[in-house]
Amino acid sequence: MKNFQQNLKKLEAADTQVLGVSMDSSFANKAFADQIGVRFPLLSDWGGKITREYGVYVDEYQAPRRVNFLIGKDGKILEEQIDKEAIDPTKIVDACERPKLKN
Repeated sequence: MKNFQQNLKKLEAADTQVLGVSMDSSFANKAFADQIGVRFPLLSDWGGKITREYGVYVDEYQAPRRVNFLIGKDGKILEEQIDKEAIDPTKIVDACERPKLKN
């Protein structure tokens, strides 16, 4: 999340809305965002409905995988990063800056 915050100006300049999603409560998300200095919205998927619909919930750990999705304005997933790859958002940031996504 901090890495996305560090790239927020670039992403916003590329007409990209950054959202974080976790299965924590909205109160926990706010406290976490305040603690680490994140200024984009963190949404609560309390109960994990969306997490399961996107196929990132792991029953064994009773938690979601770390995933970054780049979702186009048409609602389709254009890029994704999973697990360790999701720590560095460079792939997503670069994809957002491509000219075809700006249209």
